[in-house]
Amino acid sequence: MIDLYTWTTPNGYKVSIMLEEIGLPYAVHSVDITAGDQFKPEFLGISPNNKIPAIVDSDGPGGKPISLFESGAILIYLAEKSGKLLPQEPRARYETLVWLMFQMGNVGPFLGQAHHFRVYAPEKIPYAIERYTKEANRLYAVLDKRLAEVPYLAGNEYTIADIATFPWTRTPQRQGVEHPDYPNFKRWFDEIAARPAVQRGLAVLKNKRREGPLDQKGWDAMFGDTQYKRR
Repeated sequence: MIDLYTWTTPNGYKVSIMLEEIGLPYAVHSVDITAGDQFKPEFLGISPNNKIPAIVDSDGPGGKPISLFESGAILIYLAEKSGKLLPQEPRARYETLVWLMFQMGNVGPFLGQAHHFRVYAPEKIPYAIERYTKEANRLYAVLDKRLAEVPYLAGNEYTIADIATFPWTRTPQRQGVEHPDYPNFKRWFDEIAARPAVQRGLAVLKNKRREGPLDQKGWDAMFGDTQYKRR
């Protein structure tokens, strides 16, 4: 059994989608990052960077439990455990890892900054909004060009690279992006959004998601003094 510690964020959805795609049994544990659950000692013992998602696999390598944090590492682990969604042929495998790292190093961080400065920042800073909106659109253009050449990011097969990237592209309005401006990307997005396992993965903890602006406690937990306190 795999215990998944997560919340309703793009990085969290990567792992719930992956688990649904590969069909491994798992239990979901809610880590409400707006309430400060990520700072509880029991969670920090699994994820010392106080970030979701994290997993504990009771049947890890050698039959012993293993805990992992960092969504990219978790996707690789689950792919290798299940033998699915990460090709074994070396060229295809490295192509998958290249696009996974593109998501981890570019799509996630820069779209996250676009979210922050366009939506969450208490002060609207024109330079920051322009910088990250332009970078968001540049990244979508990279994806669009790639997807004009191949059906999926790593080539002809759906892989963990697609799973990692998809959740970050579900809220383009927060990034100053219009999906129709990138038709090859939109074809890919619509196809993945229609997958039953993706829909099940996105439904995880859906009833717990909070709508509306953050209160002061939520702000401090995510962006303020509570987030930056040394532990």
